[in-house]
This record gives sequence, structure tokens and C-alpha cells, in this order.
Amino acid sequence: IGLDRALCVFDEIKNIHNIPILTDVHLPEQCNLITDVVDIVQIPAFLLRQTDLLIAAANTGLIVNLKKAQFMSAFDIRNVIEKVTFSGNKNILLTERGTMFGYNNLIVDYRSLKIMKDYDIPVVFDATHSIQLPGGSGQKSTGEKDFIETLSIAAVSIGISSIFIETHDNPKKAISDGDNMVDLTDMPNFLEKLKMFDSLAKK
Repeated sequence: IGLDRALCVFDEIKNIHNIPILTDVHLPEQCNLITDVVDIVQIPAFLLRQTDLLIAAANTGLIVNLKKAQFMSAFDIRNVIEKVTFSGNKNILLTERGTMFGYNNLIVDYRSLKIMKDYDIPVVFDATHSIQLPGGSGQKSTGEKDFIETLSIAAVSIGISSIFIETHDNPKKAISDGDNMVDLTDMPNFLEKLKMFDSLAKK
């Protein structure tokens, strides 16, 4: 719907539900426009090497969620962290979303979660993008959603900060990423199970 109309939607969500809001940014100039209506600025994985965008996001003073790119190791993300913290913003989240493994395939290397936790920054596991098969169905990406629960439980058992899950009331009709989404009706049981593993890991 475009950024101008989206600002009103963000504002409405915040006023009605009083919940923190996260959104992607794609251009440096978008960062200042969203400062008053969102709580977390998210840098998409494929834009993680754009220094101007990182600095603009950092300068908002908001939490910056860095989605580790599929072509990037957990060691390489340190350079990205330094660009944000050098700008004076230490409010960072690091999100694992799989690593490119050959053509049209991602794998999750759980060593990455441990490496990123050692940076003393909260680590997020992107459960639904980690099972994506980029370009796997020819003209669009697809995914192996049967693995979402297994990978999520493994990630939570390591003691990470958060889980990122895309959900939809009808994934087959979703405009984007439907093959990677958890059906909304399955979310309550899924989250209850994750909470139990989270509690066990953090005891």
C-alpha cells in the first residue's frame, strides 16, 4: 500500500493493541519517517551490507534487527554490528535465518546461534524463512514447512532470545511466503510447546 498509507496503519495498530511493532526498511530515507510509529527497524538480509542504510537505522535510536544474510557467516555479522554500534546505537537484535547451501536450499547451522549469543546481543531465530527454498518452485520461492516446529524447538533449546514466525489465516492465499507460514489455527499449540522448551532451557 506504500509507506505513506502504512504509517497510518502502524499508528492504528499501536493505539488499538498497544504492542511493539517491527518493520523492514529498504532505503535510508525511510528510517526517519517511521521513527514515531514503530519500535524495531528491521534490516532485510539482502540489504545487510548497505552501510548507509545501517547507519540511518542506527540513528533512529530504535532497536535494530539485523537479519543475518544467507550468504553471511555468524563471524561476518560482527562487521555489521560494528557499523550500528559505531553510530552510537547498542540496541540490536541478531536474527538467524539459515545459510545458503547449494542451489535453492538453506540450512541452519546451530553453531551460528552460539557464536552470535557470544556477542552479548539477543539472538532471534527466524523459523519460517529458515525453511525457505529460494526460487525453489521456478518463478518463486517455496518452503518445507514440515521442519518449522523441529528447527524452532532446537533453536529455543539453545536459550535464544526470540522466535520470528510468519503466520496467516490461509497460507495458501497469502500474497507472499505462504509456503513458509504457520497456519494461524496451529499457533497456540505451537507457541505453548515452544514456551515449555524455553522455560527448560533458561532454568
